[in-house]
Amino acid sequence: MNTPAEANWTRFFPPAGWLAAYRREWLAFDAVAGVTLAAYAIPVSLAYAALAGLQPQIGVYGYMLGGIGYTLLGSSRQLAIGPTSAISLMIAATVGVLAGGDAVKYAQIASLAAFGVAVLCFIAWLFKLSVLVRLVSDSILVGFKAGAGLTIIMSQLPSLFGVAGGGHNFFDRAFKLAGQLGHLDVLVLAIGAVALLLLLLGERLLPGKPVGITVVALSIAVATISGFAGLGVPVTGKIPEGLPALGMPTFGLLEFDDLFPLAAGCVLLAYIEGVSAARSFAVKHGYPLDVRQEFLGLGAANLAAAFGHGYPVAGGLSQSAVNDSAGARTPLALVICSVTLGLCLLFFTGLLTNLPKAVLAAIVFAAVYKLVDIRSLVRMWQVSRIDFYAASIALIAVLLLGILQGVLLAAIASIVLLLARASRPNVAFLGRLPGSGRYSDSARHADVEPLVGVIAFRPEASLLYINAETILETVLTALRSSPGIHLVACDLSASPYIDLAGARMLHDLYDELAARRVALCIVGAHAQLRDLLRAEGLAEKTDSGQWLRSLDSVLGENTGSPAQRMA
Repeated sequence: MNTPAEANWTRFFPPAGWLAAYRREWLAFDAVAGVTLAAYAIPVSLAYAALAGLQPQIGVYGYMLGGIGYTLLGSSRQLAIGPTSAISLMIAATVGVLAGGDAVKYAQIASLAAFGVAVLCFIAWLFKLSVLVRLVSDSILVGFKAGAGLTIIMSQLPSLFGVAGGGHNFFDRAFKLAGQLGHLDVLVLAIGAVALLLLLLGERLLPGKPVGITVVALSIAVATISGFAGLGVPVTGKIPEGLPALGMPTFGLLEFDDLFPLAAGCVLLAYIEGVSAARSFAVKHGYPLDVRQEFLGLGAANLAAAFGHGYPVAGGLSQSAVNDSAGARTPLALVICSVTLGLCLLFFTGLLTNLPKAVLAAIVFAAVYKLVDIRSLVRMWQVSRIDFYAASIALIAVLLLGILQGVLLAAIASIVLLLARASRPNVAFLGRLPGSGRYSDSARHADVEPLVGVIAFRPEASLLYINAETILETVLTALRSSPGIHLVACDLSASPYIDLAGARMLHDLYDELAARRVALCIVGAHAQLRDLLRAEGLAEKTDSGQWLRSLDSVLGENTGSPAQRMA
């Protein structure tokens, strides 16, 4: 049995736990998963590096080094780490402006951003900030992903059509692309269209198989035999052989106020996407996921990428699904993937020279089109309009402002909408369920018996400064429209918390009712509420003996049977 010190060590350094329980038969599964993940990673990492505006091999560095870093400190056993589409586009949109057209400085800033992500992750772990990331709602994420997907697709269409493209946001890119369609390269379009068709068919007919690397191999063979490079088809060109040279990132390139928004945006994206994917696999395989520890795993992955001159990496659902479906049992699959990628960098980069860039654009397109989840948006419109509006804010923000500004605005919008929802809680006006001593919302149950001379209301939320005025005005409005009221009962059984503004609201309600010669009673208050109500002097205005009692018992004393007092 582990001592507390051993348990803490295992939690801080997860490999100490899963290596101790490792079974020999798992090695074959992890080996197959690692090689399969590498086969998936090669075309995707090349494509994402191009999307980020970096040399192709830098994307491979991210998968190779990020996977090793995550293995050391991450708590998920199936999560795969590497460049992602959204972060790649964020790097392209932000670093280009900061680098001022200098390609060397561009790569250095991208690596510095990975180092900044690592530092912020370690700070977030230290201060237990995982709760803050949860403030970004699922509806915001749906809209953000849709906006990111559309933006990424629009950024790749010029490569598919063989035109120059350009523009600063989705609409600007679309306008420029429309003006360039007259110069469309039919051969480039044909190459990209065939590659995209093969990728989509492979995804449907051969799920979980390394279709991407097969399409890459076929396109290289056809391009080499047909001499596409001589016909003006853009190709990847020579990729430097060898492993990345490890070294410290170049500091002093940016001021803090330039680096922080980029690194913070990457952390927000990487953590939310990574934890969402990791949770799904943890539930599937029945092991606990430490969401706080994921900050350390993500930080270690980005620190390794930064020292290898890579750019920010994250855990993604698509690559993790490949890893899981290939049979990964533990993070050892990531180590095997990294070794496989290292061998490819040492001996096989020359084979990628004639890879058409249109094929890379098709790979990006096939990887991100599912981000545009129309079905979820339609369901939000049908079920919850406020969630639909939240998603729409995130979507439009990304399309207009770009990935970085879009994700930051989406995070702010998520908090604002959370506060907006809390500021308008449902106030249930209660009636008695026939034949029982229970009460329910009259607006939801048409058969409840109305209370004569009594208004019983139940705020279905905590009583806070953001909703206190709304609740007070709602109750007073009901009072004005109900003549002959002699008692107002406030049922706090659905209010887990109350702050000073909530207590002040009850004082104001008492004063308003007293001026009308109407009594106020409070029932169903939990312990914390009773303590604060007593400290705020409500015991001097209402009967504190009723605070813990049920609504039925108090109304029975004050009004008699509700059924006898019906109109």
